[in-house]
Amino acid sequence: MTKGNINVSVENIFPLIKKFLYSDHEIFLRELISNATDATLKLKHLTSIGEAKVEYGNPKLEVKIDKEQKTLHIIDQGIGMTGEEVEKYINQVAFSGAEEFLEKYKDTAKDSGIIGHFGLGFYSAFMVAEKVEILTKSYKDEPAVRWICDGSPEFTLEETDKAERGTEIILHIAEDSVEFLEEGKIRELLLKYNKFMPVPIKFGTKTHTLPLPEDAPEDAVAETEEVDNIINNPAPAWTIAPSDLTNEDYMKFYHELYPMQFEEPLFHIHLNVDYPFNLTGVLFFPKLSNNLNIDKDKIQLYQNQVFVTDEVKGIVPDFLMLLRGVIDSPDIPLNVSRSYLQADGAVKKISSYITKKVADKMASLINENREDYEKKWNDIKVVIEYGIVTEEKFAEKADKFTLYPTTDGKYYLWNELVEKIKSAQTDKDNKLVVLYATNADEQHSYIQAARDKGYEVLLLDSPIISHVIQKLETSKENISFARVDADHINNLIKKDEPVFSKLNETEKEALKKNVEEAIQDTKFTVQLEDLDSNDAPFTITQPEFMRRMKEMQATGGGGMFGMGGFPEMYNLVVNSNSELSNQILKTENSEEKESLIKHALDLAKLSQNLLKGKDLTDFIQRSYKQLEK
Repeated sequence: MTKGNINVSVENIFPLIKKFLYSDHEIFLRELISNATDATLKLKHLTSIGEAKVEYGNPKLEVKIDKEQKTLHIIDQGIGMTGEEVEKYINQVAFSGAEEFLEKYKDTAKDSGIIGHFGLGFYSAFMVAEKVEILTKSYKDEPAVRWICDGSPEFTLEETDKAERGTEIILHIAEDSVEFLEEGKIRELLLKYNKFMPVPIKFGTKTHTLPLPEDAPEDAVAETEEVDNIINNPAPAWTIAPSDLTNEDYMKFYHELYPMQFEEPLFHIHLNVDYPFNLTGVLFFPKLSNNLNIDKDKIQLYQNQVFVTDEVKGIVPDFLMLLRGVIDSPDIPLNVSRSYLQADGAVKKISSYITKKVADKMASLINENREDYEKKWNDIKVVIEYGIVTEEKFAEKADKFTLYPTTDGKYYLWNELVEKIKSAQTDKDNKLVVLYATNADEQHSYIQAARDKGYEVLLLDSPIISHVIQKLETSKENISFARVDADHINNLIKKDEPVFSKLNETEKEALKKNVEEAIQDTKFTVQLEDLDSNDAPFTITQPEFMRRMKEMQATGGGGMFGMGGFPEMYNLVVNSNSELSNQILKTENSEEKESLIKHALDLAKLSQNLLKGKDLTDFIQRSYKQLEK
């Protein structure tokens, strides 16, 4: 028997582990399973190159609970260790400067976690165990050994009887950690951290029904047998070549990742790169519509099939945080706990690659099946538009796959839209005018007026559309956007033929004065326009700049405007060529004139959803009285 002290630079290493990692103590199982997996895969490699003269077979890991003995067992059939290797890998804990380390991380105990970086993965066992045993037999022809440590720097190491190759870790669970003797808790942790480990993990058994022979009588009862319950999927979709997977395989994997998500994703993106870094993964587009409040932390980060975190901000560009799926990379730098990301050059390169891959996938989807892509547009547009606003590299590629739908159901790419409107929709400065609506129902009268004149009106109704438009106007030349109710359509787009006025200047001044005196509302600026006689008599518009700034402020883009707020300001466009204008001028009774103007104003307000409360009640009562007359 050998006795000795574990070589650590401070004697309180074990209390230190319990104290400073306790808030994250469940990761002990992840670390021990990872070690067991490594041991198995090392053996696989050694046998493949002929260095290990043993049969690799079909090894698996096993996790067992013994409630009576209060022990948790992690068993592998991997490479094993000799007594000398136990001395080297278990007893020589490389942990220098521990006091300085703790001082540095005293305010972030959970975030600091020291496992992995300093080779302390195995020692995470002492976060939940009062004593730990290792029974191990190397693939080499050497005796098996037993190592025991009770959480102090002292250990014992002796030869023991163990026939099978591999290692068994026995954790004698401490009184304050008995939750880890519950089957439900261990199952939860295995499914969280080790669901896709590359070696099968057995946890208990399950009953399997044997098939009946073909000549079995009708009343025959099938026999059952107990089989290993393998809790993980060693070959998840991201580890398989895309050419070997069907769409059904991807859907099956999606529901394996999100068993409570019943709706199918729209499509997937398979990531696979080995230079200048290693990264694999599968990302899924869920149905988003106009929802920016969908759960964002749905992408899972793995390292060599070991779950690390679902907080991937920094690796995944912010606009893609709305997606779901898996990213696996051994090259993503983690801090010593392997649970929190460090921002460095490698992460930025990975983020740029993911952005490029998504852009390329969008372009290929619209080229392969545009009709299908158009059907899915409303469910993916928020991600695309968010990317245009926040990621310059993505925005540069976006013209290939960003659609601009119209109010009558057509879809244009940017170049197609410009070609469509360039001859008919220009303003007085010869800029192309892109007309758009944000709500087809509320802005119906304005949309109809524009369409009656042969103009295209886009339907841009996402919650961040003001930011998108701002981006497009700065990145495109000779383009301006105007919502259909930003001004009268005749003022938005240059007309080839001028409209002549039916009123002289004196009559116009009188009409404007009549309207201003009747409404007496500082929110409205009265404008007289010479429009077609069949255009609406009164039209309310809202200046494009003012309305857009308010919308951007509401969606977090107010910037320096965030302190105050924009006042409600509208233009009341009065058509001087309408029959109503003539009627107002001819009405001598001041009360009747005021009633005409207010009723016309209320109708215009109603078309803009501005008539509410007492004003709406008064309008309804006044309308009934006019009907009675």
